[in-house]
Amino acid sequence: MTATAPAAEATVRKSSPGAARGPRRRTGRLRRVGLPYLLLLPALLLELLVHLVPMVIGIVMSFKELTQFYIRDWSSAPWAGLGNYSVSVDFDAPVGQALLHSFLVTVAVTVLSVGLCWLIGTAAAVFMQDTFRGRGLLRALFLVPYALPVYAAVITWVFMFQHDNGLVNHVLHDQLGLTDKPSFWLIGDNSFVALLTVSVWKGWPFAFLIVMAGLQNIPRELYEAAALDGAGMVQQLRRITLPSLRPVNQVLVLVLFLWTFNDFNTPYVLFGKSAPEAADLISVHIYQASFVTWNFGTGSAMSVLLLLFLLVVTGVYLALTSRGRRTAQ
Repeated sequence: MTATAPAAEATVRKSSPGAARGPRRRTGRLRRVGLPYLLLLPALLLELLVHLVPMVIGIVMSFKELTQFYIRDWSSAPWAGLGNYSVSVDFDAPVGQALLHSFLVTVAVTVLSVGLCWLIGTAAAVFMQDTFRGRGLLRALFLVPYALPVYAAVITWVFMFQHDNGLVNHVLHDQLGLTDKPSFWLIGDNSFVALLTVSVWKGWPFAFLIVMAGLQNIPRELYEAAALDGAGMVQQLRRITLPSLRPVNQVLVLVLFLWTFNDFNTPYVLFGKSAPEAADLISVHIYQASFVTWNFGTGSAMSVLLLLFLLVVTGVYLALTSRGRRTAQ
C-alpha cells in the first residue's frame, strides 16, 4: 500500500489539467508580450545605425577642430571644446553673420511656404468635397507634384526658370508683358521667389491630402443643420470646418514646418552647391561650411544648433497646442 501511494500521487498530478496548464499559460503570455518587441527589433537596430549613431558622431565632431587634415582619422583631431559653437554664434564675425542671415532666410521661406501650402491645400480640399464630374481626375492631378520624385520635379523647374528660353519668362515677358525684360530667377533677389514657388508647388498637395482626409470625419449632418439655421458657406467654414480640423491642422503645420526648415534637396538641385544670398537656406549653408570649406567641426556645431532649435520650437509648439486642446475641452 505504501509503495503504491507515491505512484498514485504522481498519476494524479500528471492527470491534473492545472499542472500542465500553468507552464503553457506562462509560455503563451511570454510569446504575446515578447513577440511585438521581437518584431520591432530589426527596425530599432536600423534606426540606431541610420540616425542615432551618426547623430552621436556629429555631436562629438562638433567639439573637435576637424578639418581636411584629419579626414582619414577624424578621432585624432584636436579637441576644440565650445570653440566651434562660439564661432558659429558670434554674430559680429563673418561666420556668425552669414549663419544668422541664412537662418533668417530659412525662417522667411518656411513661414511663407507653410502658410501658402496650408491655405492652398485647405481651399482645394474644401472645394473637392462637392460632387461634380471629373472630380477624381482633378484629385489625381492635384497629387502629381507630391508623387513626382524631388529631383525630377526640381530639375523641371530649373529649365522653366532659365533666363533665355525658360517657360516662366516666356509667359510673363513674351506672352503677358508683365516684365520689361526677361528676369534672372536663379540668381539675385529673384532666387527667393523661385525657391518659394517650388517649395509651395511641391508641398501644398500634401496639405491637400491631409485636410481632405480630415474632412471625411466631419458629419454631413452638421452642415445640413447649419444650412437650415441660415448659415452661409463662410460661416460653416468658420464654425464647423476649421474647428473640426484643428487637430489635423496642428499636426500638418508641424510636419510642414520641419520638412521645409530642413529641406536640402530643393535648394541644392535648384541652385547647386552655392546658393544665392537671397535663397541661402541653412541646410545648404551647413553643407557649404562642412564640405566646401572642409571645416567639419564648425559645420557639425551648426547642425547641433539647428537640432536644438528645432527641438525647442517643436516642444513649445506641442505644449501650446496641447494646452489649447485642454482649454477647448
